[in-house]
Amino acid sequence: MLRHVALVSALAILGSAGTVAAAEYGTPAEAKAMLEKAVAAVKADKAKALVMFTKGEGGFKDRDLYPYCGGPDGLFTAHPTLVGKSLKDLKDKAGKPLGEEVYASAKEGSISEVMYMWPRPGQTDPVAKVAFVTKVGDQVCAVGYYK
Repeated sequence: MLRHVALVSALAILGSAGTVAAAEYGTPAEAKAMLEKAVAAVKADKAKALVMFTKGEGGFKDRDLYPYCGGPDGLFTAHPTLVGKSLKDLKDKAGKPLGEEVYASAKEGSISEVMYMWPRPGQTDPVAKVAFVTKVGDQVCAVGYYK
């Protein structure tokens, strides 16, 4: 009986460890929901929203999920570390013109997907990442998740 209890306990611990690992990164549904929330925030008060995105305030930073935006000049207007740098000229780790594709895919009122290669936070090896992309007024905004 004691052996059975130990086995059940060990399985429960292993099962919960898998859940914790899975919850370490954002899901596609969470990324899309964050982008939709970001769109509403930009429509309500663009300047305030861009500051919140950059600082990760107001629920705009969840594990590896965060919104980023670029203005009509192609420069990041919101990003944790790249504000003022060129989004339009950004290439992924395989050399794909990521920024150009983000701008080309962004359409007002719809959400499209752009796939690219990028390392997870704190890592160096690039892995597949997908950005949900849209346009809100003069802003191109996205939230990416790792596959």
